[in-house]
Parts: sequence; C-alpha cells; structure tokens
Amino acid sequence: MVEMKANMAGSVWKIVVAQGDQVQDGDDLVILESMKMEIPIPAEADGVVKEIKVAEGDFVNEGDVVVVIE
Repeated sequence: MVEMKANMAGSVWKIVVAQGDQVQDGDDLVILESMKMEIPIPAEADGVVKEIKVAEGDFVNEGDVVVVIE
C-alpha cells in the first residue's frame, strides 16, 4: 500500500482517477492548484486506487494523504 501525499499546499483542482482504477508509476492522480499553477501529483508505484482522500475544491497541506494505492 502506497500513500500518495501532497507535495505542497494548495487546492485540489481536479481528480483524474477513480477508486478501483489501475494506475502505473508516473500516471497523474490529482492536480493541485497553487499560486495559479497546476501541480500534478503522480503515482509512485503501479497498483489499484484503493481510496481517494480528497474532493475537488478541498484545500490540502504539504504531506496530506490524497490517494492510497494498493
């Protein structure tokens, strides 16, 4: 199980995966918006999206878990 964490504070602009999706290392999972820039959070391992811990529009801080991959 791999917990994908926000690498900086920002708002969740778009969630590009759904629970149960198969993802590969490097696939974008969530896109954050911070200081008018879009910052993708990529998967760091192959697997299946087990849980999405955020919703579009949520504010996350650096280190917050956004997606769990199993």
